[in-house]
Amino acid sequence: MQTFWIIAAAVLWGTGTGLLIPRASYRLSVSPQVPWRTACPAGHPLGGIGDGWLGWARCADGDAYGPSTPAVAAITAAVCAVLAAAVGAHPELVVWLLLIPIGVLLAAVDLTVQRLPDVLTLPLALMSLGLLGMTALLPGTDGSWSWAVLGSLAFSAFCLVMFLIAPVSFGFGDVKLALTIGAVTGWYGWDNLFLSVFAGFVLFVLYGLGLVVAGRAHRQSALPLGPFLLAGAAVGVLLGSFAS
Repeated sequence: MQTFWIIAAAVLWGTGTGLLIPRASYRLSVSPQVPWRTACPAGHPLGGIGDGWLGWARCADGDAYGPSTPAVAAITAAVCAVLAAAVGAHPELVVWLLLIPIGVLLAAVDLTVQRLPDVLTLPLALMSLGLLGMTALLPGTDGSWSWAVLGSLAFSAFCLVMFLIAPVSFGFGDVKLALTIGAVTGWYGWDNLFLSVFAGFVLFVLYGLGLVVAGRAHRQSALPLGPFLLAGAAVGVLLGSFAS
């Protein structure tokens, strides 16, 4: 019964936060050096809570904008539910639930404009390491904060090298996102980190191949890597919680 209520709370959290992601995604989905959007596509100013960042992705005339709100809410709720079922009543579940909506937001922006904004990636890295550090002090945790720190540094260093070698495939935003990916997956150990990264790259390659076969991309096309690193991290947390 306890597991049921944990999953139910996770679904409510995922749905509620997922409903707010499309507006933020729309505002952040701009090219570098371009200010964040402050008006809907019809030109209506985006007002409301948090200087207009929190609210429905819908114009004053009723038209929706940004990524599909039902789809984003469903994806966020599903990820929260699956991880809640796997992690259970362990303290780190709170950390995962707090990080998931930000991860979905990053994925939505990266898929739209192939950009991972610093306003999200850098605070997310600090948030991940800080929350995991506090969680490690609580009883009942299944991970290690020292491994999370090492994983964060190691994976970001790897991505930095790849960025210097192949900047077409790796953006500097991916390097900064790697700080969080390494921390989250390294929490459960090095094996989990490697498996998560492998899963992310496999998903990325399959996505690229699918676009090539469909004629929507070619071998030299620049594709967003962030969403697949995030998906790999979700897989890693799922498998790490089962193994611990």
